[in-house]
Amino acid sequence: MYNISLVLVDDHRVVRRGLRSYLEAFPDICVVGEASSGEEALEQIEEWLPDVIVMDLLMLGGIDGIETTRRIRSITPHTQVVVLTAHTDDARVMGTLRAGAIGYVRKDSEPEILLAAVRAAARGQSVLDPSVAGSVLQELISDTQINHDLTEREMDVLKLLAHGRTNREIAEELVVGEETVKTHVGNILTKLHLAHRTQAVVYALKQGLISLDDIEV
Repeated sequence: MYNISLVLVDDHRVVRRGLRSYLEAFPDICVVGEASSGEEALEQIEEWLPDVIVMDLLMLGGIDGIETTRRIRSITPHTQVVVLTAHTDDARVMGTLRAGAIGYVRKDSEPEILLAAVRAAARGQSVLDPSVAGSVLQELISDTQINHDLTEREMDVLKLLAHGRTNREIAEELVVGEETVKTHVGNILTKLHLAHRTQAVVYALKQGLISLDDIEV
């Protein structure tokens, strides 16, 4: 049985075909849909209900990848978006992450980076292309408001989460059940008004719980 359901959104058919051929070669990934525009993706998102979407930023049509990401995250919050694009200027990267994307990969990256980003996104974890990660994280840090409503246990979970630990790994380290960890993560995101774990990492950075050197990008 496939573990990760995936949708590809790009206005170039040859790009979608190449991505599909590469990613479906791995037994844990199944491409359940393709779209050539943001509008087309939004029309079918509730039918597909994918775990992850790999999406281009600039496409033909009325809405770009940033707005498509924002709407998809509103319609199906469990769906994670990994942006795959040739554009790496900070404004577009920041817009994408603020819209709710969890990963950002350049089209000229090694294919293994995209594969890692898809798998990480399915686990609720983030992969940022190294060429943009440093500047983007620094800007996000300066843009994030400090909030001290977390309990001591939630701070423990946040620190481990920021180091890239999965829920299972956090549960093992804290000697609690995995469902308990899921509850803590949900409480953290709710209390801090965050959309996903990428933003939780930023909060941990600003709180001084971790440093940029602790993050794998």
